Amino acid sequence: MEDVGAAKTATPVTSPLAGEPIKRADAERLAGVLKAFADPARLRLLSLIQSAPEGEASVSDLTAPLGLSQPTVSHHLRILTEAGLLEREKRGVWAYYRLVPSAIAAVADLLTPPRKRATKKAR
Repeated sequence: MEDVGAAKTATPVTSPLAGEPIKRADAERLAGVLKAFADPARLRLLSLIQSAPEGEASVSDLTAPLGLSQPTVSHHLRILTEAGLLEREKRGVWAYYRLVPSAIAAVADLLTPPRKRATKKAR
C-alpha cells in the first residue's frame, strides 16, 4: 500500500515503564501518539476501520456510523495518520485508510511493564 500520508509522530523506543527515565523527546512523541488515541471518535474510527470487510475504509464509509460530518471525520483521520496509527492510500478521488498494526503494537508494548511483556511473550 502506498503511504500517501507520512507519519509525523514516530513512536519512541524507550518505554516510560522500562525502569529508567524516558528522554524528553521520547516523552513528547509518545504523548502525541497517545493524544491521537485519547478521543472517543478516534477510538471508534480505529475500531470501524479494523472491523471493515477489507480492513480498510474511506471517509464516506465512516461518517454515518460515527454520526459526524465528513470534514470532522477527515480531521480525525488526519490526526491518526500523522500519529502513524493509520496509513492512507489515494485511489482516484477516494482515500482509503487502514491500521498500521506495528505502530499500535509498539504503543501497547511501550505501555506494558517489562515483567509483564516477558511473561506474555513466553506463553
